[in-house]
Amino acid sequence: MDLDIKRVLKARPDAPQDSKLVPLTTTWGDELDCESVLSEHPRPQFQRATWRSLNGWWDYAICDVEDARGQWDELPAPEAWDGQILVPFSPEARLSGVGKQLLPTQLLWYRREFDLEGHFDDKRLLLHFEAVDYACALYVNGMRIATHVGGYLPFDADVSDAARPGANVIELCVFDPSEQGTQLRGKQRIVRGNMWYTAQSGIWQSVWLEVVGAAHVTSLRLRPDVDAGVLDVEAHLSEPGDELAVELLDSAGKTVARSSALAAEPSLALRLSVPAPHLWDVDDPHLYDIRVTYAGDEVRSYCAFRTVSIERDADGVARFCLNHKPLFLRGVLDQGYWPDGLMTAPSDEALVHDITAMRKAGFNLLRKHIKVESERWYWHCDRLGMLVFQDMVSGGGIPEEWASVNIPTLFRRSWSSRRDTSPRAWERFGADDEAYRTEWLETARAAIKQLAHHPCVVTWVVFNESWGQFSSRQMAEELRAQDSTRPFVATSGWYDQGAGDYYAVHNYFRGMRVYKDPHARRRSASGPRAFIMDEFGGLTCPVEGHVSVPDITYGYDAFDDLNAWRDALHALLAEVDALEGQGLAGFVYTQVSDVEEETNGILTYDRRVNKLG
Repeated sequence: MDLDIKRVLKARPDAPQDSKLVPLTTTWGDELDCESVLSEHPRPQFQRATWRSLNGWWDYAICDVEDARGQWDELPAPEAWDGQILVPFSPEARLSGVGKQLLPTQLLWYRREFDLEGHFDDKRLLLHFEAVDYACALYVNGMRIATHVGGYLPFDADVSDAARPGANVIELCVFDPSEQGTQLRGKQRIVRGNMWYTAQSGIWQSVWLEVVGAAHVTSLRLRPDVDAGVLDVEAHLSEPGDELAVELLDSAGKTVARSSALAAEPSLALRLSVPAPHLWDVDDPHLYDIRVTYAGDEVRSYCAFRTVSIERDADGVARFCLNHKPLFLRGVLDQGYWPDGLMTAPSDEALVHDITAMRKAGFNLLRKHIKVESERWYWHCDRLGMLVFQDMVSGGGIPEEWASVNIPTLFRRSWSSRRDTSPRAWERFGADDEAYRTEWLETARAAIKQLAHHPCVVTWVVFNESWGQFSSRQMAEELRAQDSTRPFVATSGWYDQGAGDYYAVHNYFRGMRVYKDPHARRRSASGPRAFIMDEFGGLTCPVEGHVSVPDITYGYDAFDDLNAWRDALHALLAEVDALEGQGLAGFVYTQVSDVEEETNGILTYDRRVNKLG
């Protein structure tokens, strides 16, 4: 038996604590300019020159209501407001200026005025929300424009019919049940503790608007094909009837390829010939710029040419391949939490900091853990050459602890023997609510559609440690039908069903080794899976003055001395690196930074100390 039972017992999480978190800030939060909050364009892959950020101070009110779940989309705005909130930081985040937890029995209201100059009868006014957690109703000048459900993906609203020259008023009503619901919520909990983090609510990514012509480009689908030497562009248009032109430009701004055609329908496909394209690689992350023009509308985007696949090496071992060349994956788990902004980074520079810190430490991969990040984070990974494993967001009910924690921790054989297709299994894993399963699949499809153009995203991770897991083989295949250009991890840790392109193991309590794929014989016709440890390590070391809960640390193998921690980490990484020769395709070390009670990060939670020195 390779289980280290002493390590298991030492790592048992403490019960959730009532103690308050010690306030921590980042240097970016300390230097925040409230008049220019996250002022960069939120969507680098779909930019117009004329746009306006609505980040900044909004009015807010938190209202107790009789039935928040049933009334969030029908109640009128309050007559009085509690104060001001700094958007896009959630009220629970220190940087919002509010510092209050929204409860499932309450509604959160926002109000913001903005001015429009002149008339725009031949124009359309588009209002964009990058993310609002969880359900919201949007009003402009008292007219209900739209409702949206889902806390991790953007939504857009055409508010032209309600807008008017001069002063306009936006109002937004938000409901968020947190862990009292089965909706997708990631690691957020009102009752935080150990691996569960402070819940946040409401607007948590940028809000912005733009005025466009009545005829404009509404979306783009980009499909670079390395082998064919072409870029396929599918443009969706608000109105047909004009010429669409697409240009591909190199880094010097020189036109590499161009194509145009008259749009007779609301969508038009163009093909640009790009023979021998400059390939994107971790050490040479080459991006091509794209310029799209239509009826006076101009949109800027970008793309990259690269392939990702699982292929056998010269010894017949399944490997991750970038541009058909084996690449050993050296990854880090990335939760995307900040002490002063929670799920919202305090600045664009803060996003870059984490990526570059991990690159300098010798890692080439980040696993974005159970969160969809802001578009700018993926753009930075694109341009900096950082690979990304993208998790789908978890939700559902609270899984049974014995089935979801104890059994897989103690009994390795359970990893390949437990099925996930029965109603009883769904109940154990917190996936018995049909509404949750429907929302999960719809959101996973939408996340893939949103992030599909980013070359940095090289693998989709479907389920994590049985949390909300159901029919993982079927779900992986349904999502593969949407994107066949990337490999899939069907189950990251625990109950593997033989699906996907990786046998992905979590190893916190066993010796470092390469396990044989238990489903290899059954998969003989569909090809081998690469073996990865996509969670392991978690060595903890609290740094005095930089921890949220000084009397509690959560992680594995605790160290009080940074030098001892560094020695142990370097030894562990060397041990795992050596497994490449035995068939390991890659690993994901836990984790980028400390988060609240977790002190197992390479960086402290406030990002002021890099524990590696």
